[in-house]
Amino acid sequence: MNIKKLGVGLMCVALGVLEVSAAPKKGKVAAPLAPLTATGEKLQVQYAAMLETVKAEIVQALPKVEEQKKAALLKALAAEKAAVDDLHVQKQALAENRSAVGLLKHHEAWLAKATKELAEAKATGTPEAVAKIQANYEQALQAVKNAQEKVEKAKLEEPPLVKNVEAAEAALAQARAATQKAFRELGLEPFLASDKWDGKLARFEVLAGATPRGLAEFAEQGKEQEALVEQLLADEALMKQMVAGDGAAGGKYGQAMQIYTAIQKASPKAKDGVLQRLAVAVSLEHAGKLAAEANAPARVDPVKRYLGFEQAYLAGELDAGFKDLDVWELRMVVDGDEPPEINAWGREMLRNYRPDHVSTRDYRWRYVKAVKTDVKYGSAEQKNDLPTLHPYQNIINTGGVCGRRAFFGRFILRSFGIPTVARPQTGHAALAHWTPNGWVINLGAGWGAGKGIKQYPTDLAFLAMTQARANEQTYLRVQRAQWIGDVLGETRAYELFGKNAATGFWNLVALCEQRQIIDEAKAKTLEAVGQDIAEANESKEKDVEETVEVTEADKKIDVAANGVITIPAVACSLSTNAGTVVFMKSNLGGLQMHYNRLGPATTFTYTFDAPQAGKYVLSARVVTVSPNQNVLVTVNEAKEPVVLNLPYTIGKWQKSESVEISLVAGKNVLKFDRPAERRGLTIKEFTLAPVN
Repeated sequence: MNIKKLGVGLMCVALGVLEVSAAPKKGKVAAPLAPLTATGEKLQVQYAAMLETVKAEIVQALPKVEEQKKAALLKALAAEKAAVDDLHVQKQALAENRSAVGLLKHHEAWLAKATKELAEAKATGTPEAVAKIQANYEQALQAVKNAQEKVEKAKLEEPPLVKNVEAAEAALAQARAATQKAFRELGLEPFLASDKWDGKLARFEVLAGATPRGLAEFAEQGKEQEALVEQLLADEALMKQMVAGDGAAGGKYGQAMQIYTAIQKASPKAKDGVLQRLAVAVSLEHAGKLAAEANAPARVDPVKRYLGFEQAYLAGELDAGFKDLDVWELRMVVDGDEPPEINAWGREMLRNYRPDHVSTRDYRWRYVKAVKTDVKYGSAEQKNDLPTLHPYQNIINTGGVCGRRAFFGRFILRSFGIPTVARPQTGHAALAHWTPNGWVINLGAGWGAGKGIKQYPTDLAFLAMTQARANEQTYLRVQRAQWIGDVLGETRAYELFGKNAATGFWNLVALCEQRQIIDEAKAKTLEAVGQDIAEANESKEKDVEETVEVTEADKKIDVAANGVITIPAVACSLSTNAGTVVFMKSNLGGLQMHYNRLGPATTFTYTFDAPQAGKYVLSARVVTVSPNQNVLVTVNEAKEPVVLNLPYTIGKWQKSESVEISLVAGKNVLKFDRPAERRGLTIKEFTLAPVN
């Protein structure tokens, strides 16, 4: 960060000079605005006057900060920036030194291959071929020797390089502490902690974000729309809630108020608690879509979006953490492209098919583990996508590469009320999502390896914001400084250093306040999970095992008075397990069995007594998420198995077709096998009905 640049920013703030926006980029010329009606012009003047009035009131109320203290903060920031740069240089030098080991391994692999090729050439090749391969072998041998020398040299150079890194880290910690000390000495914390000016700040944010013309364009449509704007501008608590939740998409506050009012009319439960916050979140997030896509048939109706989640919440279908989410977090639950009925399908499918993913204590993988277990990596089968299915139903059926898997992961998280965002990185799509312990990355590299998220220029800036935002009331101290920066025309910034570093004084204050909140909370950064399956099927990560005890009652085989035999799926013995077969609690009551699509093939066997010999029809109660499945049934060690075809249930419970088999009176054994190429299968029970 350039201290002179910071100084110019401070001077602009001190003089009340607004930053001038950059000239428009060359290219497509924006369409001219449609003229306002006479009513619209009058309203625009009215809203502009309101904006100027509230702006003047806020500027007049701002605390005076001594220029000497501002300069001290700038000096501390410049010193910290220098320490950041030095640490980067020292780490880079250490990394380059350690790269010698990797280069040696690369050359050793080359030498091993060349040695093998030389031996094969000497056994079968011509002298010319041997000579050519001999030259390659000698080059590899020399490369290994050179690399070994570099490794030995690197070993000698490493200790001082490590010390340099440690010294740079200590210097940065000291510089960082000096910055925070200079920030505290500004004396602004009592002002930032007070909510006295929140109403006026919120009104400014609404008027400035929507723009007087934008509000006039909405209000001139009719008395109802004009009344909605007046109602919003008179409701300080609602305006504060909206701007604290990052404001209406596209600045469309009129449309947001329209949606919010419609939700309030549609549901009396939308007035309090999490459902009121949900109503605000839907309103803010869908406001831009309502304005841009008013006639688009594919647009998700925002009221239906709200009602879908309200119904799921009241039915106890959403995650337990949903009830405590704030408006900003809820926006990342309701922003999906799927209609409410597909959210409902996602919840039903997972509760039926893999209820263990719903109940797992490991929040990092809760719900989203379905990607790990059931969304096959690869694009070869996408040609089999069915036009009758929603894209998310097709993804769990036919699989996909990074993008489709991350899309499905975000969809299933949203369905259960978990906030989630896309976390792109170079050449790969990953996701990040909320947990009670902080945000975590799935299916990609850790924090710092990704690109920007939403308006945040880097994923680390987004992470820092989430850590400070863990306490919504405390985070208002950061937002108040940001809002004041907006009043004074500063460019909103989310990083102290970097290409998009803050230059305006109040944005610097906001970021220092944010950092202080994070430090005081001792926030911890969660490590990414699922990186090794980002572009693969099988993971080497150790899962959190949650075994279910299978009691004798769970395994009890029932024989009804009419001779129908019901065999619980968990009443089996296994040839091997190794995680292929999992027992879990069932939403139907009792237990159920899941046969994973991954892992070694397993034979599962049932031994039971039949009341009488004869013909029986065998069927199974199953859940599948992909078609063309079956099991092979061998009855009492018969020479050939019987094929039991299974329905494509698309995540619902369904009874399979029946096959006829013969049983003997007394003890019988049914052995089930699955083909090597298989997909996941959930079984509740088998039924054997005598043929009359």
